[in-house]
Amino acid sequence: MRGSSVSDREAEKAATEAEAAPPAVEPAETEAAESEAAESEAAEAESAESQPADEAAEPTSSSRGLRLDRRWIAAAVLALGLIAAAYEGWLLFAHHQRTVAAQQALEAATSYTLVLTSVDPAAIDQNFAEILDGATGEFKDVYSASSEQLRQLLIDNKATAHGTVIDSAVKSASKNRVEVLLFVDQGVSNKAAPQIQIDRSRIVMTMEKVNGRWLASQVEMP
Repeated sequence: MRGSSVSDREAEKAATEAEAAPPAVEPAETEAAESEAAESEAAEAESAESQPADEAAEPTSSSRGLRLDRRWIAAAVLALGLIAAAYEGWLLFAHHQRTVAAQQALEAATSYTLVLTSVDPAAIDQNFAEILDGATGEFKDVYSASSEQLRQLLIDNKATAHGTVIDSAVKSASKNRVEVLLFVDQGVSNKAAPQIQIDRSRIVMTMEKVNGRWLASQVEMP
């Protein structure tokens, strides 16, 4: 009976120790858990590394935008500079054209005034032809209408005249139109007064460029 009792106590002790011992973990389950933990740690490390990279990428994009803005500004400044240079060049060219026109018209007006204020009874037809050849517009129309009557009056009075331009200046000028002021001394004689008398006058002559020639379109004696 004692032997049976001892055996029972040993059996109970063995059962108690078996219940208290931790359950055995199979190798496959252990490896899976370790692999999952390693993947989690790797993901966290990758996330931590990518965050500074993203933050670093932002300044790069911003810098690129600044570079593009600077290029646009530089291009705009260059374009404005070219426009200003072209406009300045156009102004200089226009000024040059006016200067050339003024000089040419002044010379033409001076020469034409000598023709207009000179009369030679021996060559009166030639004189009238030269006057009409150097005229245009309104002045040519008016002179043509009265030329025959004026011609006969000069012949009947045996009139002679010789003009001299004392001074001249340009009042206004554009590319194709120039206004000239001339001061003229005209020596005049006729049948009633054979002695030459000096007649001083001021002439305002408008010259217009027609087919490359400077012609008188208006002649005034204010």
